[in-house]
Amino acid sequence: MNQVNSGDTAFVLISAALVFLMTPGLAFFYGGLVRRKNVLTIMMQSFISLGVVTAIWVFGGFSLVFGTDIGGVIGNFQYFLLNGVGADPNPSYGSTIPFLAFFIYQEMFAIITPALITGAFADRVNFKSYLKFLVFWSILVYVPLAHWIWGGGFLQKMGVVDFAGGIVVHVSAGIAALASVFFVGKRKLKKGEKLAPHNIAFVALGTGLLWFGWFGFNGGGALAAKGLAATAFVNTDIAGSIAMITWLFISWVHEGKPSMVGALSGAVAGLAAITPAAGYVPAWASIIIGFLASIVCYLAVQLRIKLDWDDALDVWGMHGVGGILGSILVGVFASSSVNGVSGLIEGNVRQFLIQFAGVVITAVYSFVVTFIILKVVNHFDPIRVSDEIETRGLDETIHGETAYDFNDK
Repeated sequence: MNQVNSGDTAFVLISAALVFLMTPGLAFFYGGLVRRKNVLTIMMQSFISLGVVTAIWVFGGFSLVFGTDIGGVIGNFQYFLLNGVGADPNPSYGSTIPFLAFFIYQEMFAIITPALITGAFADRVNFKSYLKFLVFWSILVYVPLAHWIWGGGFLQKMGVVDFAGGIVVHVSAGIAALASVFFVGKRKLKKGEKLAPHNIAFVALGTGLLWFGWFGFNGGGALAAKGLAATAFVNTDIAGSIAMITWLFISWVHEGKPSMVGALSGAVAGLAAITPAAGYVPAWASIIIGFLASIVCYLAVQLRIKLDWDDALDVWGMHGVGGILGSILVGVFASSSVNGVSGLIEGNVRQFLIQFAGVVITAVYSFVVTFIILKVVNHFDPIRVSDEIETRGLDETIHGETAYDFNDK
């Protein structure tokens, strides 16, 4: 039996806590971007994922991802209710940490992924229907995809690599967001109503929490306090930083002013793009990935605007496109000296093609199944709120609360 290493265990548990913090961080990031009348609703959609997905993870979700593979498609129920998940290591998932530490670390990824989607349909989705969507999407989309790539499924057997969730998290959520945009439809605005962010300070706070948590998101993927963790940590910082200043420059030239929201958006795009590559590429490659992420994601956002898709908070443009780009670039810049995987720069064409195939399969599956889930949920309870509720705001009409009580004396 492998021995538990206290340093590695502490590192993974701290990383899990950092990833946990990303969901409240996302709540502030999205909360600041929406209008004042819907801030509590979008924040609630993130926070409730902490509870709902934890229950799913305990009652079989974790087991279906990491249990013994069944036909390359799904795991079994051997870890149902944490049966067999204890203080001893499981050599397949961190040979020096308790299996429980791996469990909780992976749980945090499962929590934030569906929460990312909510930014696309902000301001117009019924909370009751969202809860159903959250459950079904977690079980039918996230769980299979995570097994395919991380739990011994067919994509992992093909050789697809995803260090910390570029495909499992960002591609799946970003493409699901696009499906939801098409299904739910555009927001309805009163004459003269603006869609500008109501609290950019919240956006900055949320970005800071996300970036802070991202070090655990990516660095923790090493599952040990070792050099690979340091590589992923540094690559995360570099890519986010380069993307931030590149997006700022592009938007400054294009829009005439140095936008803070633009700079923060660039950072998130760069962080999403480096996620799949953080533990496979050398530091110099993270510079290129961050630079390309800001350009490609900025163009994706402009395309979305031109096509008049109402992806309210640009989940597809930043997370989806950023995740796709970074996952494919693993097949370009991966170096065997970093983590045993090589890409095009080392003459490995096969890895590039495998990464591309993994992205396409994930995107198609996520889009189709998400659309079906939305259609089924909508059959029993309307996904979209009424025009009256949308006009008044979801906070007051659905939750009976307001973020700011200006009448309080």
